[in-house]
Amino acid sequence: MTIDTENLLNSIMDSIDRISHIKAEDIPNIDLYMDQVTTFMDKKLKNTSRNPGEDKVLTKTMINNYAKNDLLPPPIKKKYSKEHVLELIFIYYFKGILSISDIQVLLKPISERFFGTENELNLQAVYDGVFALEKGQVDDLKKDIADKYLQSETAFLDAPEEDKEFLQLFSFICMLSFDVYVKKLLIEKMIDGFLVDGKLAQSNKPAEKRALDKATAEKRNLEKREAEKRLLEKKEAEKRALEKREAARRAAMKRADYKKEALGRDADYNK
Repeated sequence: MTIDTENLLNSIMDSIDRISHIKAEDIPNIDLYMDQVTTFMDKKLKNTSRNPGEDKVLTKTMINNYAKNDLLPPPIKKKYSKEHVLELIFIYYFKGILSISDIQVLLKPISERFFGTENELNLQAVYDGVFALEKGQVDDLKKDIADKYLQSETAFLDAPEEDKEFLQLFSFICMLSFDVYVKKLLIEKMIDGFLVDGKLAQSNKPAEKRALDKATAEKRNLEKREAEKRLLEKKEAEKRALEKREAARRAAMKRADYKKEALGRDADYNK
C-alpha cells in the first residue's frame, strides 16, 4: 500500500479501494509443491506488504513453522491442497495483529471441523463467507478514516507553523492506533473466552467430548452442592430466628407472670 503524503487523505482512500483479497476461484484446484505455494502467495499478496520490493509474503521456513505449531495441517506427499492455501491466507492476515498461539487457538477448530470435509459447509465456504463481509465494510472504513483525519486537522491550531503539520499527522496516527489497539484487545478477549468456553465444544474428538462431559457434570454437582448449602444455611437461620422469637415470648410471659404475682402480693398486703 503506497501513501502519497502530499495529498494524504485522497491517497489513503485510493489505497483502500485497491485492497482486495485472493478469491477462492483464483487458487489452483491442483495440489502444489511448497515452491509453487510461496510463488502464488507472493504474486497475489506482494502489493499488500509494506515494502513490496523487499518483503517476503511467505517463505518455506514460515510454512514449516506453521505446520510445526499446528497452525496448518501437514502436506500430503509434500504437496499442499487448495485448502492449505486458504488457511495460509488466514494466517497471513492474522499474523499482523495476533500472536502465533492466538492464531493456533482460532484456527484449530476451523481445521478440525471444515478442513478436508466433503460437506457443503467446508473450508472454502467458510473463507467465502468471511471475505464476503469485506465489501460491506469498505465504505464504513473510509468514512471512519476521513472523520479521524478531519478531526486531527483541528488539533494544535495554535502551534507554530513548523510544528503544526507534524503534530496533526501525529494526532491522526494516534487516533488510528488507538482504534487498532482497542480492537486488538477485543479480539484477544474473545479468543481467551473461546479457549476457555469453546475449544473443547468445537472439537469432535471423543476424548475431548468426555472431558467436556466430565467438566459439565462437575460444574453441575458443584452448583447442586452450593444450592444445598444455601438451603441448609437458610433453614438454620430460620430456626435460629424462631428460637429467638420463642425465647423472647417465654421471657415476656415470665415477666407477665412475675408482675401478676407481685400485684397479688400487694393486694394481700393491703387487706
